[in-house]
Amino acid sequence: MKNGDHKTDRLRTQSALLVERWQQAWPQALEVWSKYTRLHDALLCTSRVKAKKEGLTGSFAMIRLHDQSIVIDLESIAELGLEDYAVEILAHEIGHHILAPGNVTDHFRLLARIRRGLPTLESFSAMVANLYTDLLINDRLQRRSGLRMADIYRRLAQSSGDSKGGSKLWNLYLRIYENLWQLDTGSLGARKKSVDESLETDAWLGARVIRVYADDWLTGAGRFAALMLPYLAEDAARESQTLIDRLLDTAGAAKGCEPVGGIEIEQDEAAIHPSEDSAITGIESEEESQLPEQQIIGQADAQAREPFEYGEILRAAGIQLDDHEIAVRYYRECALPHLIPFPARLAPESPEPQLEGLEPWEIGDPFDELDVLQTVLQSPQVVPGLTTVRRLYGREQGYAVERQPVDLDMYVDSSGSMPNPQVNVSYLSLAGAIIALSALRAGSRVQATLWSGKYQVMHTRGFVRDEQEILRILTGFYGGATCFPIHRLRETFCAASPPARPVHILMISDDGITTMFERDERGNSGWEISAQAMAAAGAGGTMALNIPSGWEQDKQSWYAKDYAWLKRARQEQSWEIFPVSRLEDLVAFARAFSRRHYI
Repeated sequence: MKNGDHKTDRLRTQSALLVERWQQAWPQALEVWSKYTRLHDALLCTSRVKAKKEGLTGSFAMIRLHDQSIVIDLESIAELGLEDYAVEILAHEIGHHILAPGNVTDHFRLLARIRRGLPTLESFSAMVANLYTDLLINDRLQRRSGLRMADIYRRLAQSSGDSKGGSKLWNLYLRIYENLWQLDTGSLGARKKSVDESLETDAWLGARVIRVYADDWLTGAGRFAALMLPYLAEDAARESQTLIDRLLDTAGAAKGCEPVGGIEIEQDEAAIHPSEDSAITGIESEEESQLPEQQIIGQADAQAREPFEYGEILRAAGIQLDDHEIAVRYYRECALPHLIPFPARLAPESPEPQLEGLEPWEIGDPFDELDVLQTVLQSPQVVPGLTTVRRLYGREQGYAVERQPVDLDMYVDSSGSMPNPQVNVSYLSLAGAIIALSALRAGSRVQATLWSGKYQVMHTRGFVRDEQEILRILTGFYGGATCFPIHRLRETFCAASPPARPVHILMISDDGITTMFERDERGNSGWEISAQAMAAAGAGGTMALNIPSGWEQDKQSWYAKDYAWLKRARQEQSWEIFPVSRLEDLVAFARAFSRRHYI
C-alpha cells in the first residue's frame, strides 16, 4: 500500500472518530437547554464540500430555520482546534432554535429592529443580529450551564492571529464578553492597547444590554445596534476577512422559508442608544426617546413598512426573491386582515334527485351505476346484462338554494401619477389585492388588468383562480402615460361568447379613467363598448377614483370635462362612482365594497 493510501485511510479514520464524538455529544447538548428539548440530529459534514452542499460557507456552523436543522463543518472545526468543544458548539446552535431568533417571524422582527439602529449601514443588519444573539446565548451557556464558551474565543484568537481580528468592532465585542464574565482585559484575545476609555464604556453598556434585556431580547436589539453603529462605520471600509465572519451562523438562516411577518411596524422598534436608556444606566432622563403611537396593520390608521424595506429584511434573513415576487408576498400579507367573502348571487332552486325504480344494467354501462344489492336480491345467479340492474332517478323541484359567485373583472391604473408598488406602498394594489383575494375566497374567478399608456397593458389569462398570477399583475408597474385599454373590455364582453357567469366590472384609477370613452384602435366608440360591456357583464360596474369629493359641482377646473363624462356614465350606463380624495382611503373602499355587495 502506498504512503498516500495510508494517509487517506488515517484521515478517514480520524474523521469517523470525530463524527462519532460529536454524535455522542448531541444528547448532552440538547439537555443543556432542557431534558424535553427535541431536534433532529445535527448534520455533521466531514468536509467543506459537503458543508457547502448544505448551504454552509464562511463559518464552521449554521442553522436553518425552515427545517430546524444544525449544520457543522467538522473540517473547519479541526483546523480551528475546536474538536473538544462539541457540547459547547452544538448547545450554542441549539440556542438559536430555542432562544434567539427561535423562529422565522422573530428573526424578521429582530432584523427590523437592528436596521432601525443602523441608519446608512443597514446592509450590516444580519451580521449585527448574529453577534447580538450569540452574546445572549453564550452568556446564558457560560453562566448558567458552566460551558466553556470563553475558551472557544481564545482558540479562535490563537488560530487566526491578531492581523485578522484587530478591528475596533471585534475588540469591543470581545470586551463585552469579558465584562459579562468578569475577565481581565485582553483575556479573550482583544488588543489591550486598543481598549481606550471610550471603548471600555461602550463595552460596559453592551454587557448591560445583554443582562437587562436577556428575557426581552427583541427590545434590546435596537439598543445594541445603536451601540455598534460608530464601530461599524469605522470598520466599513475594511475589505479583509475578520474573525467575525467565522461566527456568522445565522446568515441566511431563513433561506427556503415562507415569509410571514415582518411587515408590521411595532411600537417598540425605535432604536435608542444604551446610554439614554434608564433601564440600563439607572439614571432617569426626561429626554429619553419615546416611541410614536402606532397600530398594527389591519386596524384603523395602521402602519406598515414600505415594500423596499420589507424586501431588504427578507434578503438580510437569507430569502432571495426579486422585487416583483417580494411585492406579491407583501400585498398578499397586507390584504389578509381585510378579507371578507365576496358577494354571491342566488340562482333558481336546484332540483333534487329522487329514486323512481330499477332498470336493466347492461355490459358497457358505467360499472359504478350497477346496484349490486338489488341484483343479488332479484337473482342469486348474477348474469351480466340479464339479471343485473341499476337505479333509476328522476328530478324533483328542491328547496335547497344554489349560490352562484359573481366573477370580477378588475382594471388598475399604473400610469405615472400612481406609486410603484414594488418600492412604496400602493393603495391601488392593496385595494385590488383585498377585493381579488376576497373574490377567490368566495369561489369567484378574477380577471385582472394593469394599464398605463398605449400598448402598456398586462393581464391574467382570462378569468382565473390563480392567486399568484393575479397578484403579479396587480404589483406590476408602468409609470407611463394614460390610455385605457378599451380593447380589453371589447374582447371580454363584446365577443361572440361573453362570460357565462355574472361579472362585476371594477375600475381603480383617477380622472384618467375617462380615456375609456374615447375611440379604440378600430375607430369604435368607447361609449358603445362600455354600454355593451355593462349589459353583457350582468352584475354592474364600479369606479373607485382618486378625485375630489365635490367633483360633481366642479364646472370650471381643468378636469370639468372629465367630471361631465363621469356623470354621463353614471346616468346612461349605471356606473357607480366612488370618489376617493386620498389614496389611503382605497383600503376602506375595498372593505366597504365587499360588504355592500355581499348577499
